[in-house]
Amino acid sequence: MSKAEKTRQFIIAQSAPVFNIKGYENTSLSDIQEVTGLTKGSVYGNFADKNELAIAAYQYNYDEVADRLVQCVKEAGTAADKLKSILDFYRKNWKNIARLGGCPIVNAAVEADDHAVFLKGHVQKSILDFAGLLQRIIEKGQRTKEFKQDISAQDYAYIMLTTLEGGILLAKIMHSNQRLWMALDRIQLIVDQEIKL
Repeated sequence: MSKAEKTRQFIIAQSAPVFNIKGYENTSLSDIQEVTGLTKGSVYGNFADKNELAIAAYQYNYDEVADRLVQCVKEAGTAADKLKSILDFYRKNWKNIARLGGCPIVNAAVEADDHAVFLKGHVQKSILDFAGLLQRIIEKGQRTKEFKQDISAQDYAYIMLTTLEGGILLAKIMHSNQRLWMALDRIQLIVDQEIKL
């Protein structure tokens, strides 16, 4: 990695939590300078504008969570265990996720829908990726005869994703994990009562 690439990655890594906490529109160049210790010229020498940095920061924030989720899924055995590993990930890591501003998808989605439209395509791709991960797990369970054959893996993937993201949103705004735990319990109930054979 060249010095310029290292500097670019440093700026992204340092500013990503700030964007997730303060918002992609509300984060200022001063905020970025404060956490990086770099001048305006150094920041904009690596990014065309704040939007380009915001997109990179969003992708960094999403990848941080997604990579850890994928690792949990890989380490689990059955399809049901893989789904449970995702739920367990949020139970075990919620405090840290909340400390870093909450779910990157939820945070960016609200802004991208209202005014930070430059983020919309990136957030949509993340949603498709996350739903796709859930869908592939359910389809694997169908292939191994662990899950019912007559259900829509895609529909259930989106039911799980919307329940999870809704629980995260309420947990964040209410400063309590109670609603997230309720959402995670509901997803487990869906798996046990509606998906498993």
